[in-house]
Amino acid sequence: MTDAPLDDAVPDIDNPHDWRARAEAAEAALAREQHRAAELAKHAELKIAAIRAGMIDLDGLKLLDFEKAELAEDGSVPNATAMIADLRKSKAWLFGASSSSSVAAAPRAQSPRARHAREMSEAEWRAARASLIR
Repeated sequence: MTDAPLDDAVPDIDNPHDWRARAEAAEAALAREQHRAAELAKHAELKIAAIRAGMIDLDGLKLLDFEKAELAEDGSVPNATAMIADLRKSKAWLFGASSSSSVAAAPRAQSPRARHAREMSEAEWRAARASLIR
């Protein structure tokens, strides 16, 4: 924030140039922030593709030309895998084994549940009893 008094922050209503200048400045700031957000989205998508490709050191992303990354309407980078594949061909030492991880969640672990004698048939109960007595 500026140190100017609050009265200076309110534009002069009689001066239309002040409003126009403020609107142009706001539009320029909006364009800068949209560009910055797009660059962050590109970087994140390329980072995801690099991790999936098995990149060992993500500092290797600095070797990519981020200007070649094309941001789609949905925020994805369709050519990210191709860019990482090209990097893998030229700088194979940056990569280890490919990650086989998927986006699906692993099932929850369940502890083994002992079967009760009431749930067993007589033959199953006799077999279980015989294995415990041994």
